[in-house]
Amino acid sequence: MSRTLAQALRDFNPALPLAVAYSGGADSTALLLACAEKWPGQVSAIHIHHGLQAAADDFEHHCRAFCAQLGVPLIVRRVDARPAPGQSPEDAARRARYEAFRDLALEDQAQPLIKTIAIAQQADDQVETLLLALSRGAGLAGLSAMPASWQRNGISYHRPLLDVPGAALRNWLQARGVPWVTDPSNADEQFTRNRIRARLLPALEATFPQFRDTFARSAAHAAQAQALLLEFAAQDLALTGQPPAIAALQSLSRPRQANALRHWLKTVHQTVPSAAQLEELLDQIVACTTRGHQLRIKVGGGLVERKGAVLTWYNP
Repeated sequence: MSRTLAQALRDFNPALPLAVAYSGGADSTALLLACAEKWPGQVSAIHIHHGLQAAADDFEHHCRAFCAQLGVPLIVRRVDARPAPGQSPEDAARRARYEAFRDLALEDQAQPLIKTIAIAQQADDQVETLLLALSRGAGLAGLSAMPASWQRNGISYHRPLLDVPGAALRNWLQARGVPWVTDPSNADEQFTRNRIRARLLPALEATFPQFRDTFARSAAHAAQAQALLLEFAAQDLALTGQPPAIAALQSLSRPRQANALRHWLKTVHQTVPSAAQLEELLDQIVACTTRGHQLRIKVGGGLVERKGAVLTWYNP
């Protein structure tokens, strides 16, 4: 079932001290305030200034004023979040944020402040992420949506509000008379996520009132199945070696070949093949029955080639 902010914070027990990613919006304002009240003197805030719109300076001023009112230390980092050609603005901003978090953690290894970060994505964000994944034909990894916690670059990240609807957070703030800022880009329906929020979520609410809970269960089932696939991939790559031997790959079923190759490409080379690229690669592996058979296929951002008995990937 969807939970209240109080219920979510009751079950949230991160390592302290804790930093909250704070944009000034309703969700991160509620999370910051609730955490500051639960762990006084143990919470700080990080505000990422993306520099993408005129209101960004106003967001920073608001965050500084609110943190001063709470007595919470605030760290502000300015980033270049302009998207590269072919990159979505949302993806560019997300990557810039996590790079800023990583850099903060590396600035002073003796400073424990930036070792645990809470992010205020909530139940509606989780549904939007799942619907986006469905619209793109994603596999289990995409359908797992957003994890509640994970590790990256020595930082422990947490999303304690994934079971809390956005409306519940806004109502909580309004009842306490706490202000927040509204990003004007959230109303721009040229972005798919905003169209989902404006058009699909109200329709789902009217048709399936419990959709947040049921979608969350589906995402949890997908995450569990994805975890099993990762275990199989690790076992199969231990058999094939890394880089994988072609003959060892041929001893696996086609689905296990695909699973192992995805895992190898992502974990070793940080690249993800398209469905068409992976199917072509699998076809070529089947055809590799003689020493003279050549293999050179575009996969992800680079090329997979045959080098003797094994496959290699490189970025030309």
